Amino acid sequence: MYRENYINSLRAEMVEMVADYLTPVALRYGYSDVPLESNIKWRPQVLVLGNYSSGKSTLINEFLGANIQATGQAPTDDSFTIITYDDSESDSSTVRVTEQRDGKFLLNDPEYPFETLKKHGERFASHFRLKKVNAPFLENLAVIDTPGMLDSITERDRGYNYQEVIGDFAQIADLVLVVFDAHKAGTLREAYVSIRETLPSRTFEDRILFVLNRIDECVSLDDLLRVYGTLCWNLSQITGRKDIPMIRLTYSPHARQGSTNASEAPDTSYLRYLENQREELKKAIFQAPRYRLDHLATFVETHGERLSHLLEALISYRRGIRRFRIKYALAGFFFSLLCGGAGAFTMMTTSEFAGMSQPMLLGAGGVVGLAVLFLWMTLVLRYFASAFHRNCLRDLDQLTPLENQTRRDTWQAVRDLTHIYLKKTAGRFSLREVKQEYAAVRRVCDKGAREIREALNELSAISEDEQKPSDDSTK
Repeated sequence: MYRENYINSLRAEMVEMVADYLTPVALRYGYSDVPLESNIKWRPQVLVLGNYSSGKSTLINEFLGANIQATGQAPTDDSFTIITYDDSESDSSTVRVTEQRDGKFLLNDPEYPFETLKKHGERFASHFRLKKVNAPFLENLAVIDTPGMLDSITERDRGYNYQEVIGDFAQIADLVLVVFDAHKAGTLREAYVSIRETLPSRTFEDRILFVLNRIDECVSLDDLLRVYGTLCWNLSQITGRKDIPMIRLTYSPHARQGSTNASEAPDTSYLRYLENQREELKKAIFQAPRYRLDHLATFVETHGERLSHLLEALISYRRGIRRFRIKYALAGFFFSLLCGGAGAFTMMTTSEFAGMSQPMLLGAGGVVGLAVLFLWMTLVLRYFASAFHRNCLRDLDQLTPLENQTRRDTWQAVRDLTHIYLKKTAGRFSLREVKQEYAAVRRVCDKGAREIREALNELSAISEDEQKPSDDSTK
């Protein structure tokens, strides 16, 4: 379809823009350890988080149409699982796992955007895996299932920093589902930290969907309303927002079948009024490719602004040190002239040098001046330049104007990197090269980002079933 081709073409252009203009700068100045495009070149991703036994795996199985993930009341799976599409067996009528790979493979295969997760260590790698599934649901996206959040578990228990891993996944995901269930509408400690701190710092609010799962286990509509109200109150306390975030309602009809004792069957007649909620959730997930484009546009804008701010600070430093050196070099030149003149005058008025000719005395004064200038340039100027460098590192915020919150936010993201680079290079780098790189990055920020947003506006005007105009349509 024309719309799908348009999306793919636009995505490829953005990846190429990042690879050509942003990645070389990011790698050179320590902004990133891997090419930036490695985080965005893969397919759209949906990250699924939630308390243990909240029904995350059951919900995923419902979407896929098969029991791909293990389910149970107790924590059943402590691995991060990437579930992606295998089109080699798309014709098969049975949805199943066609291939599995371990964490070592995922972290080292450049096809996947997970190379940055190597920093989380061997223990994380052993709890990381890939499943390829021939489910039509996965044709345009991948799902990331996560270990259930717990209350008392610590980093030492898991062997890796769970919140850091969640944050890294949230940063590359295009949609984040935070799943709760009717039995635990409250939040456990890890869920609280994730919602309150990790997700707001690593992704955007409009990419987070809250889901109340297993609503079929409420014994009545009144019970569901109480559970829903409890969850709303908890989320308002965690997020600190006056407005209550949208909460999607869902359940798995397949998991419900045969799981209820007929003599104790709850009154679930209310479920028929909530079928639209299940469909709305699925539609929201299918919008992940569209979110992907917004994500990529934001990715280009955010990293472009941060890199340009870093380069701007380096340019300011080099200009400052250049002005400082010129100022002190001129001072040294005049001081050496003064010393040379004073030396020549002293020799002229001293009886010991009375026999020397005037040119020789002037030459001797010149030698004195050159010696003073040499000492000034090699010792005095170097000492004061080192002091200037130390002062700049101590008062780094003086390198760049921080007149608004946006500037302060971008500077906060690159301030430490600027300090590290200046300290590592001792301030010795080419101003001309930095200015050229700054101009290229600014072109991406100003022109490239604007063109991306214009293209996204054009995309929003293209309907789902619109085809590319043909010659016949113009006749």
